[in-house]
Amino acid sequence: MAKVLETTGMVCPFPLVEAKEAIVDMAMGEELIINFDCTQATESIPRWAATEGHEITEFEQIDDAKWRIIVKKGN
Repeated sequence: MAKVLETTGMVCPFPLVEAKEAIVDMAMGEELIINFDCTQATESIPRWAATEGHEITEFEQIDDAKWRIIVKKGN
């Protein structure tokens, strides 16, 4: 079951900070769905995921300034 993290309206770096905290308690292979509207997070979240060994399974722009990234927990 995927966990949804709603960070829309939060300024950067809070979507990334919230994602880092949320994924800690998840099991390997579980997915974290992150909804956000901070443009900096379009780069910082994928970079963090790659560095930590997580996989981006979906990266979608869902509005003019709103995105959804799904991170599958690795390691």
